[in-house]
Amino acid sequence: ITGETGTGKEVIARAIHMESGRSAEPFVAINCGAIPTELLESELFGYEGGSFTGAKRQGKIGKFEMANKGTFFLDEIGELPLDIQAKLLQVIQNKEVRAIGAVEPVPVDFRIICATNRNLKQMVDDHEFRLDLYYRLNVIPIYVPPLRERVADIEALCNRFIEVFSAKYNRPFSLTEQQLTYLKQYSWPGNIRELENIIEYLVLCSSGIGQVDDSIIAGLLNISQEQEPTITADMDFSSAVAQFEKNLLETTLKTSGNLREAGKKLNINASTISRKIKQYNIDYPNKKE
Repeated sequence: ITGETGTGKEVIARAIHMESGRSAEPFVAINCGAIPTELLESELFGYEGGSFTGAKRQGKIGKFEMANKGTFFLDEIGELPLDIQAKLLQVIQNKEVRAIGAVEPVPVDFRIICATNRNLKQMVDDHEFRLDLYYRLNVIPIYVPPLRERVADIEALCNRFIEVFSAKYNRPFSLTEQQLTYLKQYSWPGNIRELENIIEYLVLCSSGIGQVDDSIIAGLLNISQEQEPTITADMDFSSAVAQFEKNLLETTLKTSGNLREAGKKLNINASTISRKIKQYNIDYPNKKE
């Protein structure tokens, strides 16, 4: 499962598990980037008692064995060291695990799901990820689009998070249409996780009255309310379209590193954006394509 941070990759992994024939068995998750390298092998494989200094006398069962018959989810697989990658490949191929200090391996049977926000193919080219493990894992690839490409999902996600946090804090809350428009116009660099945190904050800020002022949301999202396109009744069609186009370009350029990235978001060429910047006299210091 690939996608930017905060897009809900673990949620998808859990959904796959719950809809499978293994749903009654364990779902074991581990974040490869959150565990120190020197502890990762013992965490995954477990160890026999007294097998190394500091080991528990009774030993410890590893995550692989804990996931037997169920699903094993490796988050941030791109952070896995090369030596552990080789051992993971052996587990997948041989379907058995040998704990540190153990003489005999233990057979295991689990579905393995991995997730990453990194480009594993590029990591293979850079000799940071094993090619054989990449092909072993990349059997059924699932790409999770960022929230900015799933604007239609924002309202449903907001309703769900409002339901959760209203119940948690015993505070009713609702968004106005204008506030929902603000949320839909934002680029969401932190994706669904960022949206969830903002809704929780808004529910807490509502202080039981059920709503917050537009300025609070505009401030959180760094949106200037004065920058909203002003469409008046006496505007002709061309003027109104130009005003909207200028505002859209300014908003997109603020959340893009360069013209090429902005063009990708708007599905137009970088050269077109460069021409529009000159046409509308938009102040954009980073004009590198």
